[in-house]
Amino acid sequence: MKSRNLVSFLLMSLLAVTISCTKKVDLNEKVLNLAVTSEIKGMDPIYSNDKYSSNEVGRVYEGLLEYHYLKRPYTLVPNLAETLPEVSEDGLTYTFKIKKGVLFHDDKAFEGGKGRELVAEDFVYSIKRLADPKLQGLGWWLLSGKVKGLDAWREKNAEKEVVDYSEEVEGLRALDKYTLQFKLNKQFPQFLYSLAMPFTFAVAKEAVDHYGKEFLNHPVGTGPFMLGEFRQTAKKFSYTRNPKFRKKLFPSEASDEFKHMLKYAGKPLPFVDRIEINVVKEDQPRWLNFLKGRVDYIGIPKDNFEAAVTPGKGLGDEFAKKGVELSISPSLDVTYTAFNHDLKLLQNRDLRRALALAYDVKEFNKLFYNGTALPAQSVVPPGIAGYMPDYVSPYRNRDLAKAKELLAKAGYPDGKGLPEITYDCPSSSTSRQIGELFKKQMAEIGVNIKVVQNSWPELQKKITKRQVMLYGIAWGADYPDAENFLQLLYGPNKSPGANGSGYDNPEFNKLFAKASIMQDSPERTAIYEELNKMAAEEVPWIYGVHRQSYLIKHSWLRNYMTTDFEAGQAQYLDVDLDQKKKMQDKL
Repeated sequence: MKSRNLVSFLLMSLLAVTISCTKKVDLNEKVLNLAVTSEIKGMDPIYSNDKYSSNEVGRVYEGLLEYHYLKRPYTLVPNLAETLPEVSEDGLTYTFKIKKGVLFHDDKAFEGGKGRELVAEDFVYSIKRLADPKLQGLGWWLLSGKVKGLDAWREKNAEKEVVDYSEEVEGLRALDKYTLQFKLNKQFPQFLYSLAMPFTFAVAKEAVDHYGKEFLNHPVGTGPFMLGEFRQTAKKFSYTRNPKFRKKLFPSEASDEFKHMLKYAGKPLPFVDRIEINVVKEDQPRWLNFLKGRVDYIGIPKDNFEAAVTPGKGLGDEFAKKGVELSISPSLDVTYTAFNHDLKLLQNRDLRRALALAYDVKEFNKLFYNGTALPAQSVVPPGIAGYMPDYVSPYRNRDLAKAKELLAKAGYPDGKGLPEITYDCPSSSTSRQIGELFKKQMAEIGVNIKVVQNSWPELQKKITKRQVMLYGIAWGADYPDAENFLQLLYGPNKSPGANGSGYDNPEFNKLFAKASIMQDSPERTAIYEELNKMAAEEVPWIYGVHRQSYLIKHSWLRNYMTTDFEAGQAQYLDVDLDQKKKMQDKL
């Protein structure tokens, strides 16, 4: 970019930020103002395989179960189910009673524009959509091989022009209007977690039929908020409170750290009238909007970390005087650079190990996480069984001499003969910087990297279609179990499943399949640890870090806490308008 054009671009960017920050704040209506860092792929639950989409889906749609908002460790509780299910003695049959009187949002898809009552058959339909071979739902990996007859139904309909939803599936039945039953092929201890994930949330057949291919832009759920129409290119969109939301109350029990929120106990949800979502990919516009009170909470950008957080991990005086509050918590996640194992080049284990040893995680941690993250030795994060606190991977700490030795062993001494390797990443400036540092580090052993940026939906599509070589990404827990991380390397979960890298190791697959049907026990934990160690030493990915969340919020935002499972969180949040008015002059 020429210098004159660059100056013009910067001035326009600053002007855009100024306009955004000087927009008048509404102090008469309870509005939750949020900034998200990436485009939203769409509002169809079966495609909500990233946190951005699943968080938005969770504002409109609901599932049978959810996590108790005020309890840690994470605890499943009923949501659209009346109670937790009745489970057969052999652990294979789960029977749910559905809450009566729950209504879908009013929408023209329904007769007379009035949303009808949710029934058990809606879950049968919704889960069949997830299994539909024509739709290629991105969460199919979650139930594949688990529900009796569902895989056979999927395979049979793959050969038909039109999928037959009327055909009964033995393991997925509505016994009556309000009774839903699942029968499993084998014990699956994580099954209930899957029913708290957006992939399995209830949709209405009428809405799917009415909107057709545009259904992903016209969400119609039972949830606390409504969104009339959505566009993937939208940089701003707004939810309104569902006026017919059922009687759902704020919890009356809490873990010790959340007991101060119990003053809301028994109050009907949701508390805010609207949610305003702004898609702001760049850190500094997001940060400036937070400082002006246009965003209610934000993760602290790396370039502003030292200004906001003291060396003692407290909040700087300037922020504390403005009523800003700091929250620090570990995240159940892992960042990584994945290899495409479909490519013969990257099936070369010595090459993968060489690249891993050329990667300086300490530099990445310092530059992009202010040294607050924990270098990942393998895939399983701290906080769940299977993580090994004392284990150190032989391919984790940077060793350029060893990296060059392995590169030569792989057949590419000093990188000679090795083709250029593309590294795909999201299109934010931080992601670009991460890619450029990766490129610089790999060049030190003679490996030529080309950084390719993509919008988030484009990157997801390229991973699914196997159109990448290396890609930088992160995985946050779908549920609090090591199985959810280890399944990312399970061969049968290859794309369009969760195993985007396509790693397929028969020994790993066999051990994983054994552990996946075991109840929580020391024996299962031992297998998890063995799998975690195998994942480290085979280097199917280059492991990054397990992050910590450093988040700041304004004092008027009530009931907020960091959580690994954000879908549905907005219904519990409140905005104290008196406090917001009081603090405006200080911002």
